[in-house]
This record gives sequence, C-alpha cells and structure tokens, in this order.
Amino acid sequence: MIKGQKELRAFLNRKVEEYNRPAFIANDPISIPHQFSRKQDIEIAGFFAAIFSWGNRTTIIRKSRELMQLMDQSPYQFILQREEEDLKRFLGFKHRTFNATDLLYFIAFLKSHYSRYESLEEAFLRPWEGRAGSLREGALAAFYHYFFSLEDLAPARTHKHIASPEKKSSCKRLNMFLRWMVRKDDKGVDFGIWDRLSPSRLVCPLDVHVARVAKNLGLLSREQADWQAALELTDYLLLLDKEDPVKYDFALFGLGAVEKF
Repeated sequence: MIKGQKELRAFLNRKVEEYNRPAFIANDPISIPHQFSRKQDIEIAGFFAAIFSWGNRTTIIRKSRELMQLMDQSPYQFILQREEEDLKRFLGFKHRTFNATDLLYFIAFLKSHYSRYESLEEAFLRPWEGRAGSLREGALAAFYHYFFSLEDLAPARTHKHIASPEKKSSCKRLNMFLRWMVRKDDKGVDFGIWDRLSPSRLVCPLDVHVARVAKNLGLLSREQADWQAALELTDYLLLLDKEDPVKYDFALFGLGAVEKF
C-alpha cells in the first residue's frame, strides 16, 4: 500500500520512466504520427489517430494506417491539393461509428484551416483568444465551435466525434492529442512541436484505465468519468509536478491497461 504523497510521487515517477520510452510507441496510436517528420503531417496524422482512439488499440492503429494510405502517406499535401475526384476513395471508410460522411467533413475543415494557418495549434488558441474562461476549458470549447464553423458543410452526426467541456465530456481524445503535440522531454514519445500552449495547462486524458487506477490510488474521488473528473485528477497531478502534470498519463495508463492494476 502506498502511503503519503512523497511515496506516491516516487512510485508514479518510476512508472513514467518505465513507459515513457520509445518501446511504448509501436503498440500505441502515437505510432501513426511517428511515421512522419513534417510538422503538419504529424499534426494531421496525430489528430486522426487520437480521434479514432476508442476501443481496441490494434484496430485503432490499423484504421489510422489505412487512412494515411488513402492520403498517399502525405496527409498535409493531400488535404491541401486534393480534387473532388480524389474524395471518392474515402466513401467506404469506416471506424466504429466514424464513417465517410464524418471523414469528408474533417478533411474539409482541415483544408479550410491549413489554407489560412501554418499549424493546427492555431485552431486551439486563436478561436479562444479574447474569450472568457480558463485556458484549459476555453481552448477546448472554442476549438469545438471553430471546428464546426463550416456550418453549410457540417453534418449533424459528425458533432459527436469532437468532444467539448461544454458537454461535460472528459475530452480524453483531444487531451491526448494535446499531450502529444505540447509535452516536451527527451524520451522520444511525445512530440513537443507546439510552443504557445504550456504543458502545465494540459489536462490528463481520462479513460476507463486511467480512472480506475486513479481511484485505486486515491487521486480521484468523482464517480463519473467526465470533465470535472479530468480536472480533479489533473489538479492532484499538479501537486506532484506543477510544470508537467500529464506526464503521469504514462504511469496511470500503463498501470491500468498493461499491468491491470
């Protein structure tokens, strides 16, 4: 039994070191953006891999690879230069409840965004600037509204694939994507290619594995795995590392999904 914050920090730090290493990449959806070196390719591949991340990890990786192949292994170039005829190749694509209708809107949004901005980081920061609310909630809520700002094109069914704190969702997949893009260390897993969002403002991705372990360790009391639970967990992790709280996602996920803690 772990007693005290100091002992807990030491235990979780050991688990971070165990899982935050290149060997982690191959069997995780983060392996998809690791196929690329261009910043925009990493962003797009990472965004889709994160959005697809519910269910079996093997299936998530397989479907993400399938999509990258459909984009000729050059997603940024494909999205900016594609013709209407090119879109027919996506009509049979499906991953769980995500289908071709959703995919075509995602592509339309990404083309619209990258036609104006160099990085997807702008999609999380620019829509939020000047709005009320904290960065943690505000950036994700603003991203949701910005993502569906192509109102004439956005199908109603597609809204369920982008989470928002306004819907009380834990926003697990978006928070995981942000971790990949924002966290900086020398371990080779997370990319750290975004500079305007601080790792200290990230929210820990909360899935069933992380929530179970967090409750077992006394880091989380809330029963529902919702936005408030994600904030409660992250606030505790900030006590362990105020600069990089979501590094503990490696420990909590590894303990839950791999070790069945």
